[in-house]
Amino acid sequence: MRPIEVVDRLGRWSSGRGPLYVLLATRLRQLIDDGDLPPGAVLPPDRALAGALAVGRTTVVAAYDLLRAEGRITRRQGSGTRVAGVPSGAQVLDAPVDPLFLDSLEARDDDVLLAICAAPGDPPKELAEAYVRIAPELAALEDDIGYYPYGHPALRQALADRYTARGVATRVEQVMVTNGGQQALSLLAHALVSPGDRVLVEAPTYPGALEAFREQGAVLHGLPVGLEGIEAAVRERRPAVAYVVPTYHNPTGAVMSALTRQRLAGVGVPVIEDEVPADLGFPGETQPAPVAAYSDSVVSIGSLSKSVWGGLRIGWIRAAAPLINRVARLRAVHDLGGNVPSQLAAVHLLPLLDAPGLHTTLKARHDHLHALLTQSLPSWQVPTVTGGQCLWVRLPYGDGASFAQTALRHGLAVLPGTGLDVTGAGTPYIRLHFRAQPTALTEAAHRLTKAWTTYHPPSHHPIPRPTIAI
Repeated sequence: MRPIEVVDRLGRWSSGRGPLYVLLATRLRQLIDDGDLPPGAVLPPDRALAGALAVGRTTVVAAYDLLRAEGRITRRQGSGTRVAGVPSGAQVLDAPVDPLFLDSLEARDDDVLLAICAAPGDPPKELAEAYVRIAPELAALEDDIGYYPYGHPALRQALADRYTARGVATRVEQVMVTNGGQQALSLLAHALVSPGDRVLVEAPTYPGALEAFREQGAVLHGLPVGLEGIEAAVRERRPAVAYVVPTYHNPTGAVMSALTRQRLAGVGVPVIEDEVPADLGFPGETQPAPVAAYSDSVVSIGSLSKSVWGGLRIGWIRAAAPLINRVARLRAVHDLGGNVPSQLAAVHLLPLLDAPGLHTTLKARHDHLHALLTQSLPSWQVPTVTGGQCLWVRLPYGDGASFAQTALRHGLAVLPGTGLDVTGAGTPYIRLHFRAQPTALTEAAHRLTKAWTTYHPPSHHPIPRPTIAI
């Protein structure tokens, strides 16, 4: 693609705050994600694009490097810079998996098993029962236009009561209902992050959060799970926000200690704690209080998508009232409010989060998949977890991205670790979820085993194990 064509498509890419390379990378990312720069498209050389844009070559190089780290472009000596993937219809050998695994959110007609999107495969019977229970409430509505940018008052009050019962005193004005946890993340990223701002994240972490921050032009800096070393990172990098999954961490299943939560609440920057997996503990497991229990400045998000059903689209934000007001104004611009029947039903579904059935099922399926993997693939490192929905699996050699392509050819879609770790340390990992029915988990393990027997990684040298400092 000629530089002038790219310039035409970029438009006013430099309008806004933040370093030029971040603004350029943000606009190129939008063009790639929207399909205006299709897979396989050749991007202009550094010097040519810099000349056409009247910027320094280092600006283009830095923008390209940022996009390459995200897996959106490839840069190879002799073949130039290309949009990652290949044109439609060509054989896919090394196309990266979409960080938001969009394809896995849609039903497929083929025989591919999806071990990517960790969510309940079936709505519980209580969902239909909840809609039956709210029918009289809907029939009795009068003088109600149905727009609630903050969320329906009944659900906001129920969520405030739930937080208070968990040791986080909460008023209704501190709660906002969203269309799922992903919208909560996107709205907070919009409210708290400007192009070029630094955001501290765990490495690895939930890929949907990485995409939400990247959409705002953030520069992501990864820290070990639990945000170890955050105090020094705050001093050195002056981040706009820190994002953490403290309970049944996605993807490792780790649970942050109470002491670490207390320290995290006082680091001096806004902290977003993602509590979406927090209701997925196994029977008998206890967990520390939320990070928000230690400071009212901590922002918490939650959702029913992983505990009840993704199709319900109920999420929420718990934060200081001024931030809730700000985010509600942003939300009103996009969709005015959420689905009222779903919110009324959610009031009746919240008790399911504490019901033993969910937790017993989760543990049984975790144990089933873990036993199959350790028996059939003994060379893999498959740590157990005490809650959540994922296994963070380390391969003995090769890399997760190339193995994911091999697994796909055997009818199984898995998520490689590269899309979850901004530091690059996730390369030898894959993420597997255990939310499916036992028969599906058995078949998934069978296909994984077949794929591993045929796997030929780009390099046959084993991946070195990390050195542990005593």
